Amino acid sequence: MITTDSQLKRHVGFWGLLWTSVGSIIGSGWLFGALVAATVAGPSALIGWVLASGIVILLALVHAELAGLFPVSGGTSRFPHYAFGNFAGMTFGWASYLQAAATAPIEVLAAIQYMSTTSWGHGLYNASGTLTHQGMLVATGLMLCFVILNLIGIRWLSRANSAITVWKVLIPVGTVVVLLATHFHPGNFTAGGGFFVHDGGAIHAILVSLPTGGIVFALLGFEQATQLGGEAKNPGRDLPRAVITSILIGAALYTLLQFAFIGSLDPKLLVEHTWTGLGAGSTDPAVVALNAGPFYAIASVAGLAWIAFILRLDAVVSPFGSGLIYLTTSSRISHAMARNGSIPEQFERTSRRTLVPVFGVLFSTAIGLLFLLPFPSWSKLVGIVTSASVLMYASAPLALGALRKSKPDLPRVYRLPAAGVLAPLAFVCATWIMYWSGWQTLTTLMAAMLVGYALIAFSYAFKLNPAATKVEWRAALWIGPYLLGMLVISYFGGFGAGGIIGGVGPFNDVLADGGNNALGLVGGLVASAAWSLVVYRLAVALRLPEEAVDRAVEGVDPGPAGEEAPPVPERVLVTSPA
Repeated sequence: MITTDSQLKRHVGFWGLLWTSVGSIIGSGWLFGALVAATVAGPSALIGWVLASGIVILLALVHAELAGLFPVSGGTSRFPHYAFGNFAGMTFGWASYLQAAATAPIEVLAAIQYMSTTSWGHGLYNASGTLTHQGMLVATGLMLCFVILNLIGIRWLSRANSAITVWKVLIPVGTVVVLLATHFHPGNFTAGGGFFVHDGGAIHAILVSLPTGGIVFALLGFEQATQLGGEAKNPGRDLPRAVITSILIGAALYTLLQFAFIGSLDPKLLVEHTWTGLGAGSTDPAVVALNAGPFYAIASVAGLAWIAFILRLDAVVSPFGSGLIYLTTSSRISHAMARNGSIPEQFERTSRRTLVPVFGVLFSTAIGLLFLLPFPSWSKLVGIVTSASVLMYASAPLALGALRKSKPDLPRVYRLPAAGVLAPLAFVCATWIMYWSGWQTLTTLMAAMLVGYALIAFSYAFKLNPAATKVEWRAALWIGPYLLGMLVISYFGGFGAGGIIGGVGPFNDVLADGGNNALGLVGGLVASAAWSLVVYRLAVALRLPEEAVDRAVEGVDPGPAGEEAPPVPERVLVTSPA
């Protein structure tokens, strides 16, 4: 019997859901993404933003159908559970948790990196790209602020985030307008090595910029509305609209920001350096200042002191809002995984007063603080978070394809058109982004996934959750081959050459010939796409039978329109078929 401690209340309307996603999309990505992408691909990074926007919009449309079907908290981690059983739910739930828990500290790191541009903030950040002891104290303080706001309760969190998000939207929009109107240099698009800075490797550079240049990372967050599905007032109507609208807003804004950044950069820098020479590691003081705060540096050089001040202020507010939401999300994902019996039941328990999963919030904060230990700079951390996020997203097209077969008659408030083509295409695109992240990043992600499997096995071995059910292996038999196949293709692919797990320390020489480009650019793309389609067909064929899906669907209550719905009912579980 579940007490009200494990129940969540439905307080969040359409605008709260929309601002949750928009607030997650517009975070530190706008502060650093334009520079990092330009140092990878030059002005052709604009093509990367358009390509990434198309891919993410496709994934968002898939999520819109599933969010309307299953309006539950931690929705992204539950979709594969409903379609393929608890082992699939554990796998993609852990990937979802990993990206959410890691993103909050990355946002804090971004804020402190911008703070280091002040006279009083120089001692917060090392030139090597790590936090100083003082920086660690400030970062810990910001993380504790996230905890306090989360523990107040979701209603207050939604209101606070809406106010923060209005600010977060207005500042980058205003920045684009001012820079284009006052300091736009059309010649920048052909300077510094030209529009395509890599002769013969332009396409490769554009593809690399998506996962490692911060482009996909910047666009992440549209699914945050689905994570709060169990707390939405009218999820059937509001969730699809919030998901689709948020990504359209984010895609348009980020493309304009990249255009404005390229056009407003001081032309003198491009005379002295190529685009690829503007990254971290340069000893030129102007380039060092640019990397510490890209848009702030541009505004300062242009003599726009007033907008430089606002940008520096926004560099704290914007990441703070995103970090706040991602801490919320990670606690809701662990709440969902506990309800499914995957991890200890402590993660499911909520405060009687606020109905917030307190243990989940505190645990996510502790995990986040680990990411604030001496790790690389913002630009070096986005690859692993992007890969974990895209692995999480990759489960949605598979779940949609399976549920279209097993439960074709379920009412869908939004129905993805041409799902037979678009769902497999979305899965291929998600696989490509992981492939483009490279051998070093992909092996790091696989190591992190093994840690998750070990934690789940520990919970099962010591019976830490009475809701744990028999592991459903058959419907998830495609997961192992998919991940191993991706490692093999990445090893022979042309992205991220070097030792495994980032080539750090003792791993520098371990399988250091990975990413050797034996397949070539076209061969790698074809191989990864073909393997994705094989896995897609296999996963749909191995899906849970209809009666097993029914047991999960019966526990989902979308709530009446315009009213506060009753708390989420009994645990939503998929058990092995009798």
